[in-house]
Amino acid sequence: MLNKVILMGRITRDLELKTTPQGVSVLTFTVAVDRSFVKQGEERQADFITCVAWRNQAEFINHYFAKGRMIALVGNLRTRTYDDKNGTKHYVTEVYVDEVSFTGEPKQGGYAQASYNQQQSGYNQGYNSQGYSQQSAPSSQPNNYQSNKPQPDDPVNIGDFQDFDVFSDDGVPF
Repeated sequence: MLNKVILMGRITRDLELKTTPQGVSVLTFTVAVDRSFVKQGEERQADFITCVAWRNQAEFINHYFAKGRMIALVGNLRTRTYDDKNGTKHYVTEVYVDEVSFTGEPKQGGYAQASYNQQQSGYNQGYNSQGYSQQSAPSSQPNNYQSNKPQPDDPVNIGDFQDFDVFSDDGVPF
């Protein structure tokens, strides 16, 4: 069996870390994920997906992310039901978070762009779900990184625009 969800979107509200009576950290938050298509003449729509993180993951997200920040996560889909005070049954679908990653978006407040165990600009920046970071000084060895960014005087060659097909969303079955 396979139950895996991969999402990247923006956190929709301020995070509020809670603790169960047993002392376990839990964080429930919503991620707005843009849909991949736009109907002609309409604005892009988003789905608002409820996510739940437990223990170290919850503390990590609460510490390094905030409302409006882009987040990438991997988890599994879970459903549950509950009865409210009036006896009405409610069905809830949530993503239980297994992994969290930064998206490379700079955080307001001066944090560097980083992701798990990734080498960037000669710095070794590693963040993990326990909520700590480690950073080593730049290496004295030369960096063999070749930039793929075009230089200002490089000609841009993307081919002929007539080679691209234009698709319409009218034939989408959903």
